[in-house]
Amino acid sequence: MDELRETWQRLAQVLALMAIVLMVGTFGYHVIARAPLFDCFYMTVITLATVGYGETITLDHAGRVFTVLLIMGGIGAMTYAFSTITSIIVEGQLSAAFRRRRMEKDIAALSGHYIVCGGSHAGRVITAELQRTSRPFVLIDRDPEEIKKIAERTPGHALLSVVGDATTDETLRAAGIERAAGVFAVLATDQDNAFVALGAKGLNPNVRVVSRQRELDVRQKLFRSGADNVVNPEYIGGLRMASEMIRPATVGFLDSMIRDTASVVRFEEVDVPEGSPFVGRKIREFKGAEEGNAPLLVAVLDPSTKKFEINPDPERAIKAGDALVMLGEVSKLSQMRERFSKRA
Repeated sequence: MDELRETWQRLAQVLALMAIVLMVGTFGYHVIARAPLFDCFYMTVITLATVGYGETITLDHAGRVFTVLLIMGGIGAMTYAFSTITSIIVEGQLSAAFRRRRMEKDIAALSGHYIVCGGSHAGRVITAELQRTSRPFVLIDRDPEEIKKIAERTPGHALLSVVGDATTDETLRAAGIERAAGVFAVLATDQDNAFVALGAKGLNPNVRVVSRQRELDVRQKLFRSGADNVVNPEYIGGLRMASEMIRPATVGFLDSMIRDTASVVRFEEVDVPEGSPFVGRKIREFKGAEEGNAPLLVAVLDPSTKKFEINPDPERAIKAGDALVMLGEVSKLSQMRERFSKRA
């Protein structure tokens, strides 16, 4: 159930209880004492409030018996009502419900974002990288405390999150799977990651799914489940250790890009869509020689051959569908991406 709706239902129930008690007291006195309704309402309020003002209307024996019953039943009901309202306010349930509703609206406004399924160590690394490169994303985790810990590590960023089971369609929909560009499946087990891939592809066939692999023999099963790529942290870790030993300068260069806090430099890809003003033009025309910190073109992924052209010929014509692998500051790469996406 929606958290805000549940809170409002609790408040509505409490207010309804208070209204019933006041109505019973008011009309009870009106029937017994034949006094005006407002005087009966006032008598009910001071009786339940136990202020000790005395009888404001003339009561006979029946009226006093009714007052005793009203005190015995009504004060308990009013005490419960006020304690519930105090609990909602003190525990912050209402404000938390408003925050959750506002977050749901922010998620509903996203498009082309990424969904990180799992707040594990890998999930924390992924969210940090997405934040540093200004990629919109939503984090899904069953444990709200894990989400809170990740949010505390990046106080300058508003973390959009969904508390729930990422293997269910309902949770994926809450994270905006129909409008998402990609899904990271980094849950605790390969089985859960396979369910994430199946669910994501079923709800959005165009979404890209990258899954973590734990067991060595499940790689093909994850691909069959719908994953577009599978990453084995143990395998990557082994390659990294070997590289640290035999090519430390290269590894140090890559590390410096990730750890440098002064600027965010990354390898990024710039897609060339149909209608781009650069289609048909030579690669040398956009290298940005006039800018000293222009992105560096490293390779081109040809859409027809699906092969990378390393350090492509400057005279090569750019084609629609090309993916340009570039190295540079994220802000400059974003500008380059906008230049290529504009229609001619």
